Amino acid sequence: MAQSAQAREAIGFDGKLNFVWLAVVVSLVLLSGMWKSDVVFTIAGTEVGLPGVVRDVGLIAVAVLSLLLTPQSVHANNQFGWGPMQEVAKLFAGIFLTIIPVIAMLKAGVEGPFGAVVRAVTNPDGTPNVAMYFWATGALSSFLDNAPTYLVFFNTAGGDPAVLMTALAPTLVAISAGAVFMGANSYIGNAPNLMVKAIAEDRGVAMPSFFGYMLWSVGILVPLFVVMTFIWF
Repeated sequence: MAQSAQAREAIGFDGKLNFVWLAVVVSLVLLSGMWKSDVVFTIAGTEVGLPGVVRDVGLIAVAVLSLLLTPQSVHANNQFGWGPMQEVAKLFAGIFLTIIPVIAMLKAGVEGPFGAVVRAVTNPDGTPNVAMYFWATGALSSFLDNAPTYLVFFNTAGGDPAVLMTALAPTLVAISAGAVFMGANSYIGNAPNLMVKAIAEDRGVAMPSFFGYMLWSVGILVPLFVVMTFIWF
């Protein structure tokens, strides 16, 4: 066999500059959480702090720079396309618009339309029902977005970080676990779920329907969540 046929291509990365952009993205997110500023801007009727503005402008800049500086051959080899992102963006824009009244009803507490849900996570003696916090947060996170669902139940549990990280730490763990883990119960529980589906279908890979996916998730994940409830909650 000819020596050229035996030659092995060295392992490497194309588009290595994107590792730098990834580090910048992580830094911007961490910065927005650690940086405290009294400077506030009103954008479309909503108050946005300076750290949030810097983070969002920075993320947009990173995305544009990555798009412009990454060789087109890298995009082509990775079958990059805008279709999946457009599909997910449209769906989640609709979800975030329709979630607003749901969050408001949950924040109304025991007197609101979801009063039964709020009462279900509280024991008769007024203490939090940790297992119910896990399942209530998870059930809503399965069909809404996990971040606002977490925030609602965080506030339902008192909303005081000093208490929730000490005396009520098990409750905070239940809320966090429910919001994160059960987002995998449906395609719309987390944006990456739907993104993976859209990318796969864009490349011709057959994917389960919305309810077909839930048959798998209910059959596999829900029993695991039941076991977790008995072990930790």
